[in-house]
Amino acid sequence: MSTLVDRVESASYTDGFVTILMDSGLEHRFPVAGNPRLRKGSAEQLGKITITPFGIHWPDLDEDLSLRGIQAGDFGQERKV
Repeated sequence: MSTLVDRVESASYTDGFVTILMDSGLEHRFPVAGNPRLRKGSAEQLGKITITPFGIHWPDLDEDLSLRGIQAGDFGQERKV
């Protein structure tokens, strides 16, 4: 089992993108347009991001993204079958 040592320092929404800053200084940035729940949100809803032990959460939109998934490039995008 691997242990996650880098933690989310902050998460924010600006101009169609979510930016996650890690304690290590690494930054993850992705567009909300590819995520079905996030793209329906208002700027106010998208700006209400809660940091959890495992990732980030938007309480107003009932959406959670794991840090492990984000690091792997999975931002909750719709999958092509």
